[in-house]
Amino acid sequence: MSELFESTIVVAMLAATLRIATPLLLAAIGELVVQRAGIWNLGIEGTMLMGAFVAYMVAISSGSLWVALFAAILAGILMNMIMAVCAVTFKLNQFVVGLGMNLFAAGTTLFLYREAAIDAGGETLPGLQTFDNLDLFGLADLPYLGRILFSQQFLTYFAFLMVPLVWFFLYRTRFGLEIRSLGENPKALDTKGLSVSGRQYAALAFGGAMTGLAGAFLVLALTDRFVPGMTGGRGWLAFVIIIAGRWRPWPIMLAVFVFAALEAFQLQAQGIGVKVPYQLLLALPYIVAIVAMMAAKNSKVAQPERLGIPYNRE
Repeated sequence: MSELFESTIVVAMLAATLRIATPLLLAAIGELVVQRAGIWNLGIEGTMLMGAFVAYMVAISSGSLWVALFAAILAGILMNMIMAVCAVTFKLNQFVVGLGMNLFAAGTTLFLYREAAIDAGGETLPGLQTFDNLDLFGLADLPYLGRILFSQQFLTYFAFLMVPLVWFFLYRTRFGLEIRSLGENPKALDTKGLSVSGRQYAALAFGGAMTGLAGAFLVLALTDRFVPGMTGGRGWLAFVIIIAGRWRPWPIMLAVFVFAALEAFQLQAQGIGVKVPYQLLLALPYIVAIVAMMAAKNSKVAQPERLGIPYNRE
């Protein structure tokens, strides 16, 4: 166990924490705006998985990582438009729709992946060249901090930049105030002649774009290929993180760090052969997620009052 506290291992663990945090933060910040707009979107996992699949297929067919990235954004938006039509326009049960989206994405990506693999003459598809790490400000060679802070993917920096930007948007702009009003008192907007459904569609489009980016990061930066079901519960973790962060950007970022650090710890512990059952290490982030949900039993104080309740004009 003492090997985990050697300087090289600690540096590697902290650098991995930022990488692992990236898709969680992208999805959580996007979903924060959606939930502030009054929509319970349980389809984060499915949207992220679809974004990963589309990014991978477009990357291997076009040879362009940038085209794949924008395709994943579009896929995420289209997935969330399913939620928008069902939950906003037709007022269907948001929990059922979200779960249905997850099942749809899991089944569709598995089927299409297998079909593509068969067409390629094998059981798997090839890997791809991922985005290179940036050398931010030329400081990547600094001892310790260089590898942790200045040699990450551009999407990692984008994800953390989105935290203050989303905070500013929600709490310092008029449109952000309107988005928050959707989750608290949508009737107030409606009486002023402002479109409730239009703003909820916009919030879901933003959340879908961010979650699609999270999925793209998995195949274009974190790994080099798509594997069916590769999101591995990250969408559900993002959902828990929003609750643990009490629907506020800065606490959400802190919660992301905690879960990402636990994931990085279990990976390093397995890598150096710590004598702890690996099943326990794999389950560690999810055990903490359950504890966080239990600890957040009084979180309805912070929860938007009209979250999950469709707005019907009287």
